[in-house]
Amino acid sequence: MSAEIVTVRQGSSPLILSMPHPGTGVPPGVAAQLNARGKLVEDTDWHMRQLYSFAAPFQPSIVEAQLSRFVIDLNRDPAGVSLYPGQATTELVPTTTFDGAPIWQTAPDTAEIERRKAAYFQPYHTALAAEIERVKAEHGYCVLWDCHSIKSVIPRLFEGTLPTLNLGTNSGQSCAGSIEAAAVTAMAGQPLTQIANGRFKGGWITRHYGRPAERVHALQMEIALSAYLSEETAPWAFDAPKATALQTALSAIITAALDAAKTLERSRS
Repeated sequence: MSAEIVTVRQGSSPLILSMPHPGTGVPPGVAAQLNARGKLVEDTDWHMRQLYSFAAPFQPSIVEAQLSRFVIDLNRDPAGVSLYPGQATTELVPTTTFDGAPIWQTAPDTAEIERRKAAYFQPYHTALAAEIERVKAEHGYCVLWDCHSIKSVIPRLFEGTLPTLNLGTNSGQSCAGSIEAAAVTAMAGQPLTQIANGRFKGGWITRHYGRPAERVHALQMEIALSAYLSEETAPWAFDAPKATALQTALSAIITAALDAAKTLERSRS
């Protein structure tokens, strides 16, 4: 498995697509400590690049992690603080799958977690922060779209079946209100189940980088995997015909967010 950490493709628009969880790479020393369940890296956000291929006309920058979230979760608070106090979740270095199954033969200790923060967590965030600053310098503002997906049924994390589209803005704190409103309105026009700021309000990336007063507008989109693949069993292959409606919806929502951001910036100039 590849041990490359992060790839960056620079675009020419104000849009950045952050992809912290599509990677399946595991450095050899870490892989040796995973158990058989862990080696499946099943909680991957599968096929993000392929799913977001529709976004090419937006000319976005793409910051994409190559390592599995089982190595370290790039969307958790590096201080280890829970993003959802009182609710089940997984840690900065997960000890279980989302379903609660152990993934390690020997769980990493504090020293190993600190090593992974320096070796794997920090490079992704250094790259993402640099790209945000580059885009802001070029355009005056940035729209950060954090790309995620998850199984639609995980009783440990939430009741029932997750909506297909789960938009998160940290309850309106991570982007301007007009941008959130435009995205929510566009989402409401799509023939897919949906919610804004429900179970998933935005992870650490959305909360940390979303600074609307500084013209960085962050939105997270958590997608039910069932919308673009058969999520029950491996190999979790991309289903292009199934994904078509989802891609159309995502394109409309991103367009609305970008248009609202452009309008907001014009009003400020």
